[in-house]
Amino acid sequence: VQLQASGGGLVQAGGSLRLSCTLSGRPIGAYAIGWFRQAPGKEREFVARLGRGGLSQYNEDFVKGRFTISRDNAKNTVYLQMNSLNSEDTAVYYCAASTRYGTMIAAYDDWGQGTLVTVSS
Repeated sequence: VQLQASGGGLVQAGGSLRLSCTLSGRPIGAYAIGWFRQAPGKEREFVARLGRGGLSQYNEDFVKGRFTISRDNAKNTVYLQMNSLNSEDTAVYYCAASTRYGTMIAAYDDWGQGTLVTVSS
């Protein structure tokens, strides 16, 4: 399957962005969709996951209630609404699809190209 991530951009600290991940080739409900991010000089890390059954998981080390993951089956798209952004959220955000359970990178087979989020302080 192919995934297209979009919605990144430049935002001031305290602002919001909504990222989109559109899947082509199969119904998005057939997959768990995860969002990951990679900041300059750092390893890629898990942000959020939406399971096929609708269960959401977040990396509570830094999400702390600020992000919401959701799905629109009609648009074959998963969204990541990000509020109260701060400079530490600056990263390239990737979405990925999996038919397995888990938040580890290795559990995801197909990846989008990434969208850059820059938060200015």
